[in-house]
Amino acid sequence: MGSSYDAVIVGAGHNGLICAAYLAKAGRKVLVLERRHVVGGAAVSEEVFPGFTFSVLSYVVSLFRPSIIRELDLPRHGLEIIPLETAFTPQRDGPGLCRWPDASESRREISRFSQKDAEIYPEFSATMTQVSRFAKNIIDSQAPDPSSLRPQELMALLRLGRSFRAGEHGSLDLQAKLFTMSAVDFLDRWFESDVLKAPMSVSGIIGTYLGVRSPGTAYVLLHHYMGEIDGAFRSWGLSKGGTGGISLACARAAEAHGATIRTEASVESILIKGGKAHGVVLENGDEIQARTVISCCDPRRTFLGLVGEESLEGDFVQRINRYKFRGSSGKVNLAVDRLPQFRERSGSAHLRGDVAIAPSIDYLERAYDEAKYGEFSRRPYINVVVPSLMDPSVAPPGKHVISCFVQYAPYHLKEGPEKWPEKREAFGDTVVDTLAEYCPGFKESILHRQVITPWDMEHEFGLSEGNIFQGELSLEQLLFQRPAAGWSRYRTPIQHLWMCGSGTHPGGGIMGASGQLAARSILESRQL
Repeated sequence: MGSSYDAVIVGAGHNGLICAAYLAKAGRKVLVLERRHVVGGAAVSEEVFPGFTFSVLSYVVSLFRPSIIRELDLPRHGLEIIPLETAFTPQRDGPGLCRWPDASESRREISRFSQKDAEIYPEFSATMTQVSRFAKNIIDSQAPDPSSLRPQELMALLRLGRSFRAGEHGSLDLQAKLFTMSAVDFLDRWFESDVLKAPMSVSGIIGTYLGVRSPGTAYVLLHHYMGEIDGAFRSWGLSKGGTGGISLACARAAEAHGATIRTEASVESILIKGGKAHGVVLENGDEIQARTVISCCDPRRTFLGLVGEESLEGDFVQRINRYKFRGSSGKVNLAVDRLPQFRERSGSAHLRGDVAIAPSIDYLERAYDEAKYGEFSRRPYINVVVPSLMDPSVAPPGKHVISCFVQYAPYHLKEGPEKWPEKREAFGDTVVDTLAEYCPGFKESILHRQVITPWDMEHEFGLSEGNIFQGELSLEQLLFQRPAAGWSRYRTPIQHLWMCGSGTHPGGGIMGASGQLAARSILESRQL
């Protein structure tokens, strides 16, 4: 038998590390166990090729809760966020569209395609900022329980309702549309130019197996569009040193408060006796006792893997089996010997943000059509970031790293997901070929490349079906239904077993809210 702890956390993703830091700060004896050789889960930096450090999976940061940064004093532990300044959409036969930090510059760019859109864009931005403030209340609170008649639950629902009604006239109507419409239909209410709407609409499909015209994607658009960095709304950034810098800062904060973190410590199962969790068993056979076990893994891996169906009621097992993952994205990381040069754009100012290969709504829908039938998109949506332009520490002098988030790459290929290893390089070739259509000489600049498929995300990083959010952000899997109705408060049917990953409310992205709220719930339960 190994040592005994107040809490053992399975998985050192950023949510697990944040949960550990809060529990350790409250004086609890905490152990974090990570299967891989490095902490961070999907928010990880690795020197894949000598001198080149990649944000291997997650690559940009937004929504990271300001309260976590403040309460855990993460800047003291090395956290540094570099804001992204631009949003550039290239074209094959023109200079494309760049949205700049300066509103007047953005207006001039947009007016080349639509004077009407240029005039209304500031109003749209102001409205989305207002709606983002409403959504902030959802992110920073536990999911409401509409089935409860407890006074505190009724008050929480009342506060949520009041926040719906707050703000300018028409905001309730706007919020209702955001929860029901497609991203394109929502944007059609504002804009007319495809060149503007296409790159804006892609925020509605990130991490979902849906197209930009699919109902429900307007909320996913909000989820990404309402970016926030330390209280500044509609902001996105890069972590210095890659997204692993965020995880390392959280790990250092946890250790500073007394938590212990072990890597290369794979958990085989959770010890359960009499319907209660009391520790874990490692793959090497070691047992570790704990008063509480907390899983940062996704719902499928937690309940059907670490717990096992034999310890759960059949109805709950059915709910977990119905929980949708359906990974739909891949990642290609490139090391290059020079910056990409897009057609009719000189310099590098337009690269100090993200670059969206999304020339039209029809282009995006055709990419989705291929995925629906079990094939990766031959001309995919690609979101490109050049981190080394803002953070030279991740590449040798004069060289650069390029991060390419790619959709669609469906986990469920028509030949079966196990065929992904055979298709990995063809998928990488497709991404490079697509970028080369916009960047003359791009192929010749590539020194190294890393291609990550949904199959790799599942087998290397533990993400079921390669879903980057531990489950789709679809309407039926949000709020009190994430991961299952009646179990959205980080508790589980197994006593003393809790969850803290992004498969719980409020969902995916590097926000840390699941880990923070889980720790708060555990401490308030007085079980620990």
